[in-house]
Formats: sequence, structure tokens, C-alpha cells
Amino acid sequence: MTPTTPSAAEARRLRLPDALTQHIGLIGVIVVIGVFLTVATDAFATGPNLVNVLRQISVMAVLAAGLTLLLGAGGLDFSLGSQVAVVVATLAQLLSAGVPLPIALAAVLALGVVMGLLNGVIITVFGVAPFVVTLASATLLDGVALIIQNGQSVSIGGDLTALGLGTAFGIPYLVLIAAAICAIAAIVLRWTRFGRDILAIGGNKAAARLTGIPVRSRTVTLYALNGLFAGIAGIMLLSRLGASSPGTAGLPLELSVVAAVVIGGTALHGGSATVFGTVLGVLLLGIVANGLNLLQIDSFYQPVSVGLVLLVAAVINELRYRRKR
Repeated sequence: MTPTTPSAAEARRLRLPDALTQHIGLIGVIVVIGVFLTVATDAFATGPNLVNVLRQISVMAVLAAGLTLLLGAGGLDFSLGSQVAVVVATLAQLLSAGVPLPIALAAVLALGVVMGLLNGVIITVFGVAPFVVTLASATLLDGVALIIQNGQSVSIGGDLTALGLGTAFGIPYLVLIAAAICAIAAIVLRWTRFGRDILAIGGNKAAARLTGIPVRSRTVTLYALNGLFAGIAGIMLLSRLGASSPGTAGLPLELSVVAAVVIGGTALHGGSATVFGTVLGVLLLGIVANGLNLLQIDSFYQPVSVGLVLLVAAVINELRYRRKR
């Protein structure tokens, strides 16, 4: 009697637990920290606080979903937080000038795409390293955001703040938007040709080119897509804050996004990416930040914690890469 081969659907069902087992360590860390905070403070395990955590991390989740795809292709973008800063500043100025909300939203989404597109074109056409291009872009865009702000805070109101504060069935709109974007990114990465091309490019760019994959256009598309996600994230952030201030977003947000993606297990060298792991990484950073606030630990220690977590995650990521080789 010959053994039967499972169908594709059966094979997928058999692989479903892999997402959990692959990240069991990270899930364990989240559970341990959650239990500790539940015991240490009465406020952590309350409904309003947990909803607040999810609302706080929604912006980071959107950016991290896009960066996961980009890192999977061997790319990198250190300017996402700065792109968000420009979007927030621009949108606030447009709304304060009386520009209708739909037009203002379309304008900043287009602005996000353009910023990402420029990064992608410079990297692919001129062959400049992504680290150099996006770090320079981050510095430039931070300055642009400050110029737009002109050193002043700009408050908004109306429908946009309703988006940031509103809920559907008790779930914040921002969380639903972030969940939808992460789900789409996961589907694209795992079940589409574009997703397979991303991982092929990240695994071996030369080999991907030989198989007919349009490496340049795929890379530019990914940077433009990340710019679009930065536009969405900027809209979400402004809707939650209700005002744009000098220094909003920028490099601290970007470092948190990179940390979340690396913690989640996406390879810094490309060729391997996981949106599910990224979501767990975002959740971990959100819980840590919330815990520091509840324990009344000075906010100056939050960047320290993010930096330490990023350093440890990067070392683990590198060791995992060497083991695979």
C-alpha cells in the first residue's frame, strides 16, 4: 500500500501551528511580562488599559507591516518615522487652512508615496546603500517637518479626531485599520506571487533576476508602499493626538518599528519575513512601554529599553542567520 500525499489544503492546515511554535519564545516573554504587570499593578489587566495599549501600538503596527515586506526583500528604511512626521505636520497645516478632509487625506497619502518612491529610485537607479539613503532622507525630512511646523503646535478637530477616538463594538477604529493592514501584508507575503518575489529577491538578488523577477521595479514598489503606509500611519497618529507638534514621530518611532520587526524574527539580511512575528514584536514593545508608565518609571528609560531589546534581537537575528548558512 503506497502512502498518500496530503492535499495542498491539508498541508496548509498541518503548517498552521508553525506560526505559533516558531514564535513560542516571544509569546512566552509577552505572557511573562503580562503576568508580572498584572501582579505588580492593578491597572494593567483592565479593559480600558488594554484597549489603550492596542490603540497606542496601532501606528507602529502599520509601519512595521510595511517594513517587514521591505526587509524580506533585503531592503531597509530608516526614514519611515520622519515620513510620518512630515505627513502629520502637512495634514495639520492643511486642515487648519480649511482644506476639505478628503482632499487633505488624499494629498498626504500621495505625499507619502512620493517620499517612499524617491528613496526607492535613488537606491535602485544610483545603487546607493539603503542605509545611507534612508538615514540621509530621515535627517532631511525631520528638518522639513520642523519647517512646516514653524515651531508651533497645530490643533485639529472634527471628523479626524473622531477616527482616532472612535470605536466599533468596543474596538478602536485605529486598531481595526492596523489589523486589516497587517492581515493584507501577511496574505501578500505568503500567498501571492509578489510575496514570493520579495523573499526571492531578499534571498539572492542575482538569482532572482536570472529567473525573470523584475528586481528593480519590485524594490521601488516596496519603498513606495512603505511611503503609503507612512501616510496612513501619519493620518492615524494625528487623529489620535489631535494636534501636531514639533518633534512628533521621527527617529524614535522608526527605531521602535525596526526593533519590533527584528524582534519578530524577520531576517535583517532578507529572504525571510513574518508578519505574525512582527505583530508580536509590536505588542511586546507596547506592553513594555505601558508597563513603564504604570510602574511610574521615568519616561527617559523607555528609549533605553527599546535600544536594549533591539540590540539583543539583532544579535539573535544574526546568530540565526549564521546557523541557517
